[in-house]
Amino acid sequence: MVRRDRSCERSEVTDLVLRPETPTDHRTVEELTRDAFWNLQVPGCDEHFLVHRMRTHPDFLPELTFVAELEGRIVGYVMTSRSRLIGAHDELPTITMGPIVVHPERQRRGIGRQLVHHVLERAKGYAAVVILGHPHNYVSYGFRNAKDLGIAAEDGSHPLGLLAIELAPGALKNGGWRARFSDVFEPVEGLDAFDATFPPRAKAWQPSQELFAMVVRAHVT
Repeated sequence: MVRRDRSCERSEVTDLVLRPETPTDHRTVEELTRDAFWNLQVPGCDEHFLVHRMRTHPDFLPELTFVAELEGRIVGYVMTSRSRLIGAHDELPTITMGPIVVHPERQRRGIGRQLVHHVLERAKGYAAVVILGHPHNYVSYGFRNAKDLGIAAEDGSHPLGLLAIELAPGALKNGGWRARFSDVFEPVEGLDAFDATFPPRAKAWQPSQELFAMVVRAHVT
């Protein structure tokens, strides 16, 4: 399941610099992602490994992937990949944002919001953005439950966290769509070896993991 959201902010940062990610940013972004997700949804995390792998995947969209800098320090990140909506007779190109990352000490300051809007304003030529995330974090951007836009998961179910926003007016009008995310989100071996290149951290349970488990299991009817 795509579950890549680590930003829920309230007050705005006005001096933020948003720019494309460069190769010199890679390790810093991976460290930031690990810090933001560690023990949040499960004990430990794998999002930093996903970031590392996605950069060489054909579905990666570097032109829609950005870092957020504050006072010369990277404090936020959004990664974007190709996805598709499969219909009875055709398919539509869509994008998926995630991971979306904000430094733990900089959350609730509008950094994630600015990153999301930055992508939405530049995503040309795509029918929609389709994600799996917590609705609380996305409805303010205009995302709706995908079922309301005629979209189901690939297995035909309607997860609570399957969300979408139309980019091309009327593109989804026919309904009957199934969301297909990039296979880069499928689990692969190598996480433990990759994580061993970072400073050791203890894996532990915390209450946010139970909330995540509830959202993952929830569906709409």
